[in-house]
Amino acid sequence: MIRKGTYILILDMPAAEMKIGSLGTVDVREGTYCYVGSAMNGLDQRISRHLSKEKKIRWHIDHLTIGCISAEAFESTRSGMTECDLGRAAEECGGTPVLNGFGCSDCRCKTHLFLLEGGAKERLCSRPFFAPYTQ
Repeated sequence: MIRKGTYILILDMPAAEMKIGSLGTVDVREGTYCYVGSAMNGLDQRISRHLSKEKKIRWHIDHLTIGCISAEAFESTRSGMTECDLGRAAEECGGTPVLNGFGCSDCRCKTHLFLLEGGAKERLCSRPFFAPYTQ
């Protein structure tokens, strides 16, 4: 059965300078980041791809997932929740939007990437509509 849904990736990143597609060369600050995404044609396949270090670079997030120190995923358990809703939840929990245009070419959001500081990760991941992703 192919599952569909939305998810967040939590990435611990080292400080790095990266070339990220059309965004150009960007400075990534050391820290914990949240990326919000959706997979309407295979949630398990999409998250597994994101968590893998071995892949062809296809999306903005691929640049971060191959360079991260660690990665974990949480899936949304709430039906009808969009990745844009997840982005708003990240901001409500204290996430700071970073890299305008990151991962949001198909919506009106400024970004789908957020820096999580000062307890923002704990507040976000403890929301009742998230469950840790397990394969």
